[in-house]
Amino acid sequence: MTLPLVVGVDGSDGSLLALDWAADEAARQDLPLRLVYASRWERYEAGVPSEGTERPSERVLAEHIVASAAERIAQRCPDVKVTTDIFPDDAVYALLREGDNAHVLVTGSRGRGELTGLLLGSVGLAVAARAHCPVIVVRGDTAGLAGGHERILLGAGEPDTAEEAVRFAFHEAEARACVLYVVRAWRCPAHEVGNQVALGELTRQHEAKASALLDTLLGEAMAAHPKVTVRSVTAEGPAHRILVDRSAAADLVVVGARRRNGHVGLQLGRVAHALLHHAKCPVAVVPQSV
Repeated sequence: MTLPLVVGVDGSDGSLLALDWAADEAARQDLPLRLVYASRWERYEAGVPSEGTERPSERVLAEHIVASAAERIAQRCPDVKVTTDIFPDDAVYALLREGDNAHVLVTGSRGRGELTGLLLGSVGLAVAARAHCPVIVVRGDTAGLAGGHERILLGAGEPDTAEEAVRFAFHEAEARACVLYVVRAWRCPAHEVGNQVALGELTRQHEAKASALLDTLLGEAMAAHPKVTVRSVTAEGPAHRILVDRSAAADLVVVGARRRNGHVGLQLGRVAHALLHHAKCPVAVVPQSV
C-alpha cells in the first residue's frame, strides 16, 4: 500500500502555502494526498446540546475549510487522489497519529489563531520534534516556495543522525531531477590552537575529517541513485548559519534528527531549530532511530 502525503489544513495563509506545496509534491511523486483538520473546539461543542438541527459552528467551519482545500487541489493538480478527515482533537496529536501511516507530514509555518509575530508556530515545531516520519515545514521566501532553484540542500550531520536524511534527500533530488548539494560544516576549536603553524595544520585536519565523513555518508546512496548529480562541499563555520544562508538558493533543505528509544520526541539540535525558524525554503526534518 502506498502511504499518503499528509498535510494539516486550517484555512490560514500558512496552511494554504503548505497545501499548494504538498499538492505539487504529491503530483511529482505520484502519491495520494490526505487532508487533516483537527480542533479541540469540536470536542467541547460535541457535549453541548444544539437547538433544532443546527450544527456546531466549528464543525461547519471545518467542513468548509476541508472542502475548499480539496477543491483547491482539484484545480491545481487534478490527477492527485485526495482524501479528507476532520478530528475532534488537538492538531498536534491528530497529525502525529496520522504520521504513523504517512510517507511525509506537511505543515505550514504558522496556523490559524497563532501570533503573527512568531517565526514558527507551535504546531509545526511540535510535529517536527515528535513525528516518527519525515516532517516538512513549508516556509521561506517566494523564490524558495516556487521551487525554481532546482537544488536540494542536505546538511550532513553525524552518522548517528544522518543516514535516513541522506536517503530522503537523494530520493527528493531524483524525483525532482535536480542537483543535490551536500554541506558538511566544521570548526577548529579555539582550545586546540597554539600558534599559527598549529592553526594551519589543525585546519587541514578538520577539513580532511569533514571530507572523509562526507565520503562515508554518501557512498552507498550515490551508488543507489546514479542519476542524481551530487555536489558535496565542506565549509568552515557554524552549521546553522551556513545552512540558513545557503537555503536561499535551495528548493528544500534536509536535516536529520536523532530519536532515542525510550524517549519521547526527537533531539532537535541547534541546526534544525535555526532552519525551522529562519530558512528561506521549506525544511524537511528526517528522524533517525538509534
